[in-house]
Amino acid sequence: MSDTPLRIYHNKRCSKSRAAYQLLVDKGLALEVVAYLEAPPSQEELRDLLHKLGMKPAELVRRGEAVFKEHYAGRTLSDDEWLAALVAHPILIERPIVVRGERAVIGRPPERVLDLL
Repeated sequence: MSDTPLRIYHNKRCSKSRAAYQLLVDKGLALEVVAYLEAPPSQEELRDLLHKLGMKPAELVRRGEAVFKEHYAGRTLSDDEWLAALVAHPILIERPIVVRGERAVIGRPPERVLDLL
């Protein structure tokens, strides 16, 4: 396997994130773990991630979260407004996100992370 580290935007309290993390560990891969709830990505980091994912900011939003329902449900926001919301409330960021080089995937289902290998 390549020794190029993968970066995982990880929430250890999330079962899907833990499963994706374990799949990669079991493959013996070098991982850089980003605990994005403790150290949220900046708007520029999110823009870069979204580019690698081929997604718009609104597509990265977890709509089942209480903060979404309380503050954003039913609202139409611009890409920049969604980016600001994701930075302000990182719990809204879909997870896990795994990055290798210029490619990224959301690990839902967890096996999707294997697409980067």
